[in-house]
Amino acid sequence: MKVIAINGSPNSKGNTYHSLEQVGEALLAEGIEFEIIHIGNKIIRGCLACGGCANNLNERCVIPNDEVNDSIQKIKKADGILLGSPVHFSGIAGTMKSFLDRVFYVTSVNGGLLRHKVGATLVAVRRSGGVATFDALNHYINYAEMIMPTSNYWNVIHGTAPAEVKDDHEGQQILRVLGKNMAWLMKTLAAGKAQVPPLPQEEKVFTNFIR
Repeated sequence: MKVIAINGSPNSKGNTYHSLEQVGEALLAEGIEFEIIHIGNKIIRGCLACGGCANNLNERCVIPNDEVNDSIQKIKKADGILLGSPVHFSGIAGTMKSFLDRVFYVTSVNGGLLRHKVGATLVAVRRSGGVATFDALNHYINYAEMIMPTSNYWNVIHGTAPAEVKDDHEGQQILRVLGKNMAWLMKTLAAGKAQVPPLPQEEKVFTNFIR
């Protein structure tokens, strides 16, 4: 089994990276492969709201020449997804938000490619806004019918200078427990699929409130 982690920080080896690594260590200890994809320093524009991915149904966003489509295929093959973002104005970092909007739109309209995968999120923050950003990341997991492992507190860890999150001992435990629970959930789901196959996916219902 494998988990793909998305580093949404502009800094390749900043606190978001070190936080993802903490979860990754727990996953690796349980025999689960772990890979971090760094997208926070890339040029990734927001969704065009063109509906092209829903019309083409080729598992691709129509915007070419960035990391989104390659990442979609990596995520599709993975058993678990881990989303990590720093906090920008009490919200998800801009590039990460653009990336997630497009990835989750494409995967949702192409048969629910993330449905029943294990999905988790974490946030690295200097001081405040961590819980709001954590909540915003979780919206993507819930929308995609993914299954979310938990920890013993919110998945928010604190630090300013790179690697300073290692001094947040409670935060380190939170992420370590998250990794263990994520590994357990992935193994449990894999073991149970033969006995309890997934129910068919329902066709999405859209309701317009203004008529």
